[in-house]
Amino acid sequence: MEVLSYMRLFVEVARTKSFRRAAEALDMPNSTLSRHISELEKAIGLRLLHRSTRKVELTDAGEVYFKRCQSIVEEARIAHESLLDVAERPSGTLRVSMPVDLATDYLAPILADFAKAYPLIAFEFDLTPRRVDLQSEPFDLAIRIGPPPTAPLMLVARRIALLSRYLYASPAYLKGAPPLKHPADLKQHVLCIAQGAVRHGDVARIFNRGGEVAEVMTATRFAMNSVGLSRALAKQGVGIAALDTELARDDVATGRLRRVLPDWNLTPVEVHAITETRFLPARTRLFIEFVKARLQESEQLELPGKKHD
Repeated sequence: MEVLSYMRLFVEVARTKSFRRAAEALDMPNSTLSRHISELEKAIGLRLLHRSTRKVELTDAGEVYFKRCQSIVEEARIAHESLLDVAERPSGTLRVSMPVDLATDYLAPILADFAKAYPLIAFEFDLTPRRVDLQSEPFDLAIRIGPPPTAPLMLVARRIALLSRYLYASPAYLKGAPPLKHPADLKQHVLCIAQGAVRHGDVARIFNRGGEVAEVMTATRFAMNSVGLSRALAKQGVGIAALDTELARDDVATGRLRRVLPDWNLTPVEVHAITETRFLPARTRLFIEFVKARLQESEQLELPGKKHD
């Protein structure tokens, strides 16, 4: 019996809590997978899984074995794929979950350049704001805007950029709105702001001007998880949107939007690449490094200390 191969099968079943999903990920018949796991249990002399018609659960022995096997299998896979690094020919399918606005407004040209640099890699992109389960769903990584996740504890978050934000509104909105000279004046205005947790009510927002900081409790009438929609609503004169300079550039140039409180900016938002483990295949590691380097040198994502438009 090839112990490492059987470990790999067990890790996939334990990770997905499903023989069917594990068999699909491993591209093998469900019956064959079940037989191999039974052979592994027989060789070890312990029951590793509780099986039922509805679910698969780890036994106490299975929990201990899974924790040890997971790192062994990951390290073996990385050792194997490191040979591809030497040849600079990483291959396979890269599965990435990311928000639609970030993908279309920022990452599209970066993705195109990465695909040209590594022609043997195929891609599956899932554009969604939902928190995908990296343990049970077949994603290599998720790119998310906002603070790093606190659960599950084993997830690894790598910060790849900071997204600067400024306030913009249409001339029509500003014409009929109260004067806006300080962040505190926003209490009298309508905000259309995209945020991670879509919610109404008062929210504390931090504004910066040089070394000066202003914390203002503001109500967001239009809360959403799409920067694109907040920009569209602002152009319609509905309210004030928080955007970065690149997203607003064309609308400012054509007069559809104006920067308000130009000396102030909202606290930048973090962008993270999130993975299930620190042991990454070559294609995943190279992708994260490539995107991070490009985002940080790009005028689209402005880091603190960089001059603003």
